[in-house]
Amino acid sequence: MTSNSRESIIGKIRKALAENSLPMPFPEADKLTAFYDNGSLSPEEKFAQEFSALGGKFVYCENEQELMEQLDALADTMRWTKIHSKDSFLLTLFQEQEITLVQQGNDMSDIEVGISLCESLVARTGSVLVSAAQEYGRALPVYSPIHITVAFANQLVWDISDAFTLLNEKYKHNLPSLISLTTGPSRTADIEKTLVVGVHGPKEVYVFFVDKNWNT
Repeated sequence: MTSNSRESIIGKIRKALAENSLPMPFPEADKLTAFYDNGSLSPEEKFAQEFSALGGKFVYCENEQELMEQLDALADTMRWTKIHSKDSFLLTLFQEQEITLVQQGNDMSDIEVGISLCESLVARTGSVLVSAAQEYGRALPVYSPIHITVAFANQLVWDISDAFTLLNEKYKHNLPSLISLTTGPSRTADIEKTLVVGVHGPKEVYVFFVDKNWNT
């Protein structure tokens, strides 16, 4: 088929589609802002419920001080001696209190536990949204066998569309090169159709939710 013949056929198809356009079957769908019933649950409760159902571990903290206390207690129970981070906010927070548990993490080869901030939490699905624009880039949430996310009240939204609204407000017309939505620990059933956890990412995930707004 020559180039002219191809263009002629494509032109006829475009013309036919324009002249015989079909109405949208469910026009009201564009007007819907939500398709779920949150009942009497608050966003915090809904996220905790969904996140825990997927195998995640949710920790509620009233403020940053309780965050540090809860994390220190968890590390003591789990016998973690070091938690890697690349977030300057978290590193400064712990350094100011002279807590050496959270340390600067550059070498990913021997990392066991990682901690980082996120872009947002999605209550309806119990998901954590992260991006390549954050200080830890793409590596930390994937490389660390155990990953801890720290999130604040103004980062919690009901649905994925709300999470992307936050992204657009934050980055305007310069969205990050990678946006990732993680829902529970890494899992796959590719190996003889048997569910295996922790193959392509963390086998354990925690969210420490701080019930106050974070000023980025």
